[in-house]
Amino acid sequence: MKFKAVVHEAEEGGYWAEVPALPGCITEGDTWEELMANIEDAITGWLEVANQSFTSAGKTQIVEISL
Repeated sequence: MKFKAVVHEAEEGGYWAEVPALPGCITEGDTWEELMANIEDAITGWLEVANQSFTSAGKTQIVEISL
């Protein structure tokens, strides 16, 4: 699965990034390498929380799809 992140230079130095496809998925890093690792962690965490918080009701079924 691929996501696009918008990377900004932080005024105080370093970088911050947001993932438009995942509302509220924002992270920062002092270096480019740290930012890239933090983006991956932020996306993984966002998806885990979203996956856990969904419940079904009635005849609705939950299926798991791997891409």
